[in-house]
Amino acid sequence: MISAGYLRECIQVYGSVRKSAVDSSFRRLGIEKLSIGDIQRLEWDALESKIRRWIRAAKVCVRILFASEKKLCEQIFDGIETAAVDEACFVETVKGPAVQLFNFAEAVSISRRSPEKMFKILDLHDALVDLMPDIESVFDAKSADSIRVQAAEILSRLAEAARGILSEFENAVLREPSKIPVPGGTIHPLTRYVMNYISLISDYKQTLIELIMSKPSTGSRYSGEFAELESKPPLALHLIWIIVILQFNLDGKSKLYKDVSLAHLFMMNNVHYIVQKVKGSTELREMIGDDYLRKLTGKFRQSATNYQRATWVGVLYCLRDEGLHVSGSFSSGVSKSALRERFKSFNGMFEEVHRTQATWLIPDTQLREELRISISEHLIPAYRSFLGRFRSHIESGRHPENYIKYSVEDLESAVLDFFEGCPVSQHSRKRSQ
Repeated sequence: MISAGYLRECIQVYGSVRKSAVDSSFRRLGIEKLSIGDIQRLEWDALESKIRRWIRAAKVCVRILFASEKKLCEQIFDGIETAAVDEACFVETVKGPAVQLFNFAEAVSISRRSPEKMFKILDLHDALVDLMPDIESVFDAKSADSIRVQAAEILSRLAEAARGILSEFENAVLREPSKIPVPGGTIHPLTRYVMNYISLISDYKQTLIELIMSKPSTGSRYSGEFAELESKPPLALHLIWIIVILQFNLDGKSKLYKDVSLAHLFMMNNVHYIVQKVKGSTELREMIGDDYLRKLTGKFRQSATNYQRATWVGVLYCLRDEGLHVSGSFSSGVSKSALRERFKSFNGMFEEVHRTQATWLIPDTQLREELRISISEHLIPAYRSFLGRFRSHIESGRHPENYIKYSVEDLESAVLDFFEGCPVSQHSRKRSQ
């Protein structure tokens, strides 16, 4: 047809046949024609599924469908003196599917931002970065400028969306408003959510290190804490900043507890969880750094110390000698009435602590055991010594069982009930089974 002088007719026939073939192949890849409004209205699960499908389809479209169509055009119109006939035919054939393909990614890039979209946006960004050399090669013609420009602009918007989502996530963590204390001082859902989120962020370290170029705006309040971290890359500083503001929020939530001991236990549980999540991710630990990790470890250990002081100083104060000895006494020099009151005070205080703190919860088995051991190391020797010194004074009087209610073994057993998250009666049943 071309050699017979029917170039225009050949181009028309080629365009009609190949456009239909390309459109058919494109439809089989499952890429839907969705507007920005359609994208906005989609539930996240549905959009996530479409993004996964788009990434697979885009690779096939650019590297196989469009690339092979370009090659076919070049072969058919090879040797035609009329300038860029093959390019014009190729662009006209694939322009519709190409625009539809990139319109989806563009709609996602400018859709409403929310934290859960971060990782699929990064997947989309990485897929497009990977495809850019192919896009520039396949659409290298002047008439395809608009397609190349659209792809580059989408890449830029996706990067900006990821930066914006990270900033909005930081603000959301700082301002998370829940005012209902979690029962038993256990790990707050916010802590789990935030730490799982930044663990996922660390999985995208290579991409985000290139995208996150500015440091977080920490304000003067935290400038001292960040001064020693200046050498870290901006992404690492953002992750540390998220942990800092999470602790700030948790500190506010700890004040919702009426019992100060429970407030300290709550902070211990949550900061310990943060430490464990950092330790559990090689990428996250590398970015956070061991220096800051040690600082976090010190914070949860300080919370544990604060808990012990708030709970046990008063209890152990009952086991002191001061105030029990009476000068000028005829025999032992011990005031039995004062001693009885001291045992009664200890019994009452320990019973209340036992009853209350059995319902508190330390979900981490090792941390729970460590705190119980620490309690026992302070409580048991003090009680054993006090009982050894003064038991005979009580047993020589009337109704000693009203005052010496606990043996040392009873206390050791009772400490095992602490931080299980259920009433004492349930612990007793467990031990009897």
